[in-house]
Amino acid sequence: MGDSGCATVVPLCDRNEHTADALRIGGFVPLSSVDYPGMLAAVVFCQGCPWACRYCHNPHLIPAQGESALSFDELCEFLRRRQGLLDAVVFSGGEATFQKSLIPALKAVRALGFRTALHTGGAYPELLKQLLPLVDWVGFDVKALVADYPALTGVPRSGIRNWQSLMTLLASGLPFEARTSWHTELMSMAQLRVLATQLAVAGVKHYSVQVVRGGALKDETLGASPWSIDHREFVHREIAPLFQVFSLRED
Repeated sequence: MGDSGCATVVPLCDRNEHTADALRIGGFVPLSSVDYPGMLAAVVFCQGCPWACRYCHNPHLIPAQGESALSFDELCEFLRRRQGLLDAVVFSGGEATFQKSLIPALKAVRALGFRTALHTGGAYPELLKQLLPLVDWVGFDVKALVADYPALTGVPRSGIRNWQSLMTLLASGLPFEARTSWHTELMSMAQLRVLATQLAVAGVKHYSVQVVRGGALKDETLGASPWSIDHREFVHREIAPLFQVFSLRED
């Protein structure tokens, strides 16, 4: 199979945002069975994100530049050794669509025979539309109601951009999971109910709610999301029935 974009070593000074080897990788997991349903996948955490969500658990990935986990050439070398063993490569973040070099990177990985998946918050709807033909599955974050996004991300109109991306994704027909990370101090049960209803009406079939646990969150004043049996019962009673496929992730 072709190696276009993987084999050539380009001097750093000659690299630009439109080449695969310019992709800035801030983290890497060589094997995951949970980041792409039904697939054994490697996960690439792309550096950079335009939003600074208060509950972000990877704040080191927010800056455009960070400590590199590996180069794109090193990633491709790893993938060549895993041909026939791994099914797919997941590009996550940060925000993977923050880097235009994601497009040639996806093409290069697909040329090696791997399926590709994307985890995104939909910050760049225009770029998302360009790259959807290059991915097989999407994990799509819907963080809050549109009007509540700026308080969470720190960025005006971020909710509008998220919803634009969701509409693009729905129109594409590509399989995807919408998911909401729920910190109960930042979103009430009533707000989650409204959000889930909006998603169901829009046509989302597969939805998950992920409980925000403590740890190194972007907002150090936030602890773990207060969580009780009432929250769990509410999700299963009022959120789960809205969707064809639903999951609650508490770990």
